[in-house]
Amino acid sequence: MTGIRRTPPGRAGRLRLRHSLDVAERGADLLEQKLRVLRSEHQRLLSMEEQAAQEWHALLSEAEIWLLRGLLLGGEQALDSAAEGIGHSEVTVHWTTYMGVRHPGTVSLSVPTRPPTAATPANTALVHAEEVYGRAVRAAAEYAAAHVAAEAVGAEVISSRHRVRALRRHWIPRLREAIDRADLALEQAEHEDGVRRRWAAGTAER
Repeated sequence: MTGIRRTPPGRAGRLRLRHSLDVAERGADLLEQKLRVLRSEHQRLLSMEEQAAQEWHALLSEAEIWLLRGLLLGGEQALDSAAEGIGHSEVTVHWTTYMGVRHPGTVSLSVPTRPPTAATPANTALVHAEEVYGRAVRAAAEYAAAHVAAEAVGAEVISSRHRVRALRRHWIPRLREAIDRADLALEQAEHEDGVRRRWAAGTAER
């Protein structure tokens, strides 16, 4: 609104207002196109997040069942022996940018293999538990990446929607009102100028 108040009078001011209105309308159109694309992407990411969460929870439950069976068969000593010498898994997040929004794209997981010097699990239940826990860790990483991506795109959806609303409901109507006032002022000035010209012509004839 400050820019509207500082617009110079006359045709130059009206041209500036007209240019500002054109820019605002094009900006609103582009933002609405971006918003449609972002909403579609946000829904896709939300679906991926939900699917990844379900897979993670299912694998975690399965792994806990196998772990419980292994503990019942071999006790905690068997678990400690099976875990000895096993390193930590490493998760790498690969980032991407979509419609100006940077967010996690894919993840890669490095699960350490059991070294030759490490003791093998005392029973098959612990073997299954180790394998399923590895898959559960991968699913957890994919869920985390999908969750962060959905949040980032969702925040951009909200921000874009607010900008479109500000343009459509406030800035563009104010520019149109300012142009209408400028048109009225120009029309009035032209009318007054015509009156002065006729008066000057009449005076010259007399």
